[in-house]
Amino acid sequence: MVRQKKAPAARRRPMSREEALARQERQQRRRELEQESRELAKGPIDLPFFILVMLLTGVGLVMLLSASFPSAYYETDGQNPMSYFIRQGVFAIMGVAAMLFIGKINYQRFRGLAKPLLYLAVILLILVIVPGNPLAITRNNATRWLGIPGTSLQFQPSEIAKLAVVIYFADSISKKKDRMQTFRYGIAPYAVLLIVLAALVGIEPHLSGAILIMGAGAVMMLVGGIHWRWVGLAMGAAGLLLYLVLGVIGYNASRIEMWHNPWLDPQGAGYQLRQSLITIGSGGLWGVGLGKSRQKFLYLPEEHNDFIFAIVCEELGLIGATVIMLLFAALILRGFWIALHARDRFGSLMVVGIMTLVGLQTFLNIGVVTGLLPTTGISLPFFSYGGTALSIQLAEMGIVLSVSRQMKPTKAG
Repeated sequence: MVRQKKAPAARRRPMSREEALARQERQQRRRELEQESRELAKGPIDLPFFILVMLLTGVGLVMLLSASFPSAYYETDGQNPMSYFIRQGVFAIMGVAAMLFIGKINYQRFRGLAKPLLYLAVILLILVIVPGNPLAITRNNATRWLGIPGTSLQFQPSEIAKLAVVIYFADSISKKKDRMQTFRYGIAPYAVLLIVLAALVGIEPHLSGAILIMGAGAVMMLVGGIHWRWVGLAMGAAGLLLYLVLGVIGYNASRIEMWHNPWLDPQGAGYQLRQSLITIGSGGLWGVGLGKSRQKFLYLPEEHNDFIFAIVCEELGLIGATVIMLLFAALILRGFWIALHARDRFGSLMVVGIMTLVGLQTFLNIGVVTGLLPTTGISLPFFSYGGTALSIQLAEMGIVLSVSRQMKPTKAG
């Protein structure tokens, strides 16, 4: 058997002196940038933002203790009326520790999490809707949780999906720059991804979660540089889709009807909104006093979760509720200020996405509780009961603090 001689491998063209010097300069510049990034990452965190986060977390824990006390008392037959508060407190401590730890990390490292976190989110969302999955947990006719029933080891994959969208979009959009003006690179890939994730979340069903994912992604695309005409088309399509979902599907159509007039079925479909409005109205200007709510004694459903803001209004009154809303507004505005002064597009886009999630979720929750929007299951950040959600929210605040360490210096005066 005659062996064929291997063709000689193509020799690389020897590098010229100019090319070698250019390569050395690029490598040196890369090392300098990495060193600069490491030095900047050692800077101080944004103290006003950190104080606002801790204030909202602390006030949220106090209000959760007040709102959940009756439910915990009856559910445990008087044995542990602080059960909800203790569990939330443990997750709050874990979340603050995670926030401080993440705040010390150079946020450029989060680029490596973009794709793995997105793949994980898609897998978890699929597991939620798989029929017969023993780890999928159903409450109030919605399957939104994964975990072990009867334990605290439960979480919503949609929370991970929201964070995954923010990091992936920030990483991808920051690399494209002018190409974001084109449909092929700036619209199509992100629109497909948002539609897939929103559809998986909507099947649970979790309409508010789908709105948050779509809203955060759309804002990041807009800030990333897409053309305004695509924004108009997207808003028109979203409005049409929202009409079809809310006005045509019978399940949601009944919610719209009860939203318009909850007294049509005061003991049925309109009961929760009716009780929420009664709770808010009972507070008046100054409130009945911290811990003295009457509606939390099994009159208002989900008083320690989605409708905790109604208890805030009853106990602290219009004045106290306004202060809480101003704290949220200050946090959101400070977050966008950090985004404006971020060192690069990646950090800026991440902060924009995270603060959009917080702002949109706060608006939707307060809108639902006050009857401004149809009733959907959405929690109030830092206040509503949910350990994993609180931990993830505080971890997201850690990302903002990490970006704040490398902010561009602002001019005095």
